[in-house]
Amino acid sequence: MSPALRWPAVAFRIVVKIRLQKIIADAGLASRREAERWIEQGKVRVNGQVVTQLGSLADPAKDRLQVDGKPIPRGQEPAYVILNKPTSCLTTTNDDKRGRTTVMEFVRVVQARVFPVGRLDYNTQGLLLFTNDGILSKKLLDPRYGVERTYKVKVSGVPNEKTLKRLARGVHLEDSHFRPIEAKVQRISGKNCFLTLTLVEGKNRHIKRVCEHIGHPVIKLQRTHFGGLNLTGLPLGACRFLSPKEIKTLKKLVAKEPDSIKVRRKKRA
Repeated sequence: MSPALRWPAVAFRIVVKIRLQKIIADAGLASRREAERWIEQGKVRVNGQVVTQLGSLADPAKDRLQVDGKPIPRGQEPAYVILNKPTSCLTTTNDDKRGRTTVMEFVRVVQARVFPVGRLDYNTQGLLLFTNDGILSKKLLDPRYGVERTYKVKVSGVPNEKTLKRLARGVHLEDSHFRPIEAKVQRISGKNCFLTLTLVEGKNRHIKRVCEHIGHPVIKLQRTHFGGLNLTGLPLGACRFLSPKEIKTLKKLVAKEPDSIKVRRKKRA
């Protein structure tokens, strides 16, 4: 009887190469979009070499990866935090050159490295979500998923029904088109009033530009809701982790792929 064949013991390691922007986002350093900007700006190195080409791949288990000369940490457990952002505070992950307060100073208690999902203007207060889940962050900000964000807005004057209908149809400016906004007068205060605005996108100075365009400049602005999350029981300047139920609800909002994305993929195929 022939002796049984024995294969020599060989250790194999499966090499998995991933796009650089995904590695950075998964490490909780930034969103994918921000990571792409870092790559184009020459801030990212792979094994000592600067990489500026979007779509470049790397092996996070083997390659030496750096951003601004600092090693990129290995992937972390997902973290989800909301902050009741105060005014006079910048939404950025970087230190401000002028020494102004940034939102990161209010989430230092969070051990995981998280980044803000979208932004609130310097003098806007309210609900701001933080996470290191780059995929979820990108979907929540994509207007095609229709994730609602609600604001309480104090404006100069009192808009009439015709003006509110203009917002509901969408506003066109010279350089931008703003999607429809659901607007309601909450209460009148002297010559001013408080509006409740609900929208599914967030452009730079979005609400302030739209309100100024319709003749009712913003006096005070607060985001009260985002994707079903609210500020109940959360003092100004405080933050907290999301509950498992809240995380599940957020993911459910973007679980179904929008029809517009499906159509685009079919055309490419």
